[in-house]
Formats: sequence, C-alpha cells, structure tokens
Amino acid sequence: MSILVFVESADGAIKKSSAEAVSYAAALAQQTGDNEVVALAFGNTVEAAELEGLGRYGATKVLQAADERLNQAVIKAYASVLNQAIDQTGATIVVLATSSLGDPVAARVAVKQHAALATNVVALPETSGEFTVKRSIYTGKAFALMTLKADKKILAIRKNIVEIKEDGTAASVETFEPALDDTDFNVKITKTEKAEGEVLLPEADIVVSGGRGMKGPENWGMIEELAESLGAATGCSKPVSDMGWRPHHEHVGQTGVKVSPSLYIAVGISGAIQHLAGVNASKNIVVINQDADAPFFKAADYGIVGDAFEIVPKLTEAINASKH
Repeated sequence: MSILVFVESADGAIKKSSAEAVSYAAALAQQTGDNEVVALAFGNTVEAAELEGLGRYGATKVLQAADERLNQAVIKAYASVLNQAIDQTGATIVVLATSSLGDPVAARVAVKQHAALATNVVALPETSGEFTVKRSIYTGKAFALMTLKADKKILAIRKNIVEIKEDGTAASVETFEPALDDTDFNVKITKTEKAEGEVLLPEADIVVSGGRGMKGPENWGMIEELAESLGAATGCSKPVSDMGWRPHHEHVGQTGVKVSPSLYIAVGISGAIQHLAGVNASKNIVVINQDADAPFFKAADYGIVGDAFEIVPKLTEAINASKH
C-alpha cells in the first residue's frame, strides 16, 4: 500500500508546507508499514530536479500531472486528478497541507472516495488500536482527538508543525495522465494578484507585526528593518489596516490572515482576542509593549516591557551584528 501526498507549488518551486506534508507522510509510512510515499504534483512549471528533490523529504516516487491546464489551481480539476491518482495507486491515506487550495480539494475528494477527513492535524496519528488523530480546534485554543473509521483517510496537516527531514534520496518522476475534460475547467482564473513582499505571510517562518503603538505609518520602517534582518514577513493588527497605515493583506487575525510561524514578534499590539485567534498557532511569541498590562503578554513566550522605539532598533542592530 502507499500514502499519497498532494503537493502544491508556486513560481516553479515546491511550497515549504508541501515539503512538510511529505516528511509527515514518510514518518507515517514507517509507523504503519506502508510500502511507499507517492507525491502528486500538478502542471508543467516545476523543474524535474525540484520534483526529484521531494525524495529528500521521504517521497519514493513523484507523479507529475503535466497537463498545462493544471498550471492554474482550478479546484474541480485538481480534485479530479487527485481522485484518479488515489484509484491508480490504491492509496488508503492521503496527506496534504491545510491551505486555501488544499482544504476545498480535500473536501471534494473525501465525498467522492467516501473517506474520513481530518483537518488541522498537529501530530502523527495513534495507530496501535483505532486510527486516532490530534487536531487543533477553536482557532488553536484547544485540541481534539478524532477517530477515523473509514477505510480511506485524508489528513490535512497544519503548517509549521512538522520538522522537515532531508535524509532521503532523489525520487523517481513519472508522468501521470489523468482523464480530464472541459467540465473540469468550468471555472477559469482570469487574474491573480499576489501580495507584495519578498516573504509572504501564509508561508513565513518568522513574522514581525506592528500595531497602533507604532503611532503612524511613517514609523513602519522600523518594523521592516527588523523583519529584513530576520528574513521575516511583515504583518499588522486590524486597526492598523483599517486606518490605512498598512495594506489589508498584512492584517493578521481572526478576520485576516491566520499564521503559524516558528516565531511571531508583536510590536505595539495590545493583543485583542481577534488578533490572538490568528497567531496562537505560532511556536514562539515575543511581545514588545510599553503597557505591562497588555493582554498579549499572557499569551507570550517572551515579553519585553518598554518603548518599542528604543527596543526595536537595538534588537535589529544586535541581530545584524550577530551575522558578522
């Protein structure tokens, strides 16, 4: 038997979240005794070397659905391809990263395959008895144990919860030719607008966010310099985006972008519940605020009480100095 991994790419490169999904599947295969981990890639924009590189994370084989129509992420078409790949490989477990693309594809496939679907999975399942997975629920405030009893299972893994292991060898790449027709492409993507910036929030391993404590958009250079020193993405609180200090795609929170980086640095953000709901999946949270009673400190792993306009430049200077 095999475990099938749904792989996403962007700009010709495999997404980090998909590399995590492959590593998760490889660990699960060792646990369950499955013979191989098969990765499924879409379109023809990813170089063969990049696909072969999935073997480093634990894939034994890569199926490339190279139809150029799949260069655009059309949910119905991707679901059709994944369904056919499941049928061809005989996979009983499908692994993918939780994402705006993966979630709707997984839902469609679960219905078609009569599979049990678990989203926001945060750990390897317990398989000694029943197949039980641990999920993050209530925007990360709690966990739930969910037993999957269907013969086929789909696991959507939360980002940044898997340690990527690169101890494998190059995977073999095979062309996969699913049967697709025009009805699979009833929806057409006419335009795609990407958020600006070298590091995008959903994929960032480190995020630096600012709030109203920054006092105005003219002071945002300080946030950007700290983010640049760390190779981080920049974010902001909802009031900041509402006031037009920063673009709305940087709004982090329950009604904005939900992030789960390894490190989240909040500068001048009080920590309203709506903001916390969007960041509480972060592995480590650092809060810088001059108000010692700011609610955010209760959720922080590390806190600094003081003037951000003094602390952040010194922090940036120290980080840059450490690089030399």
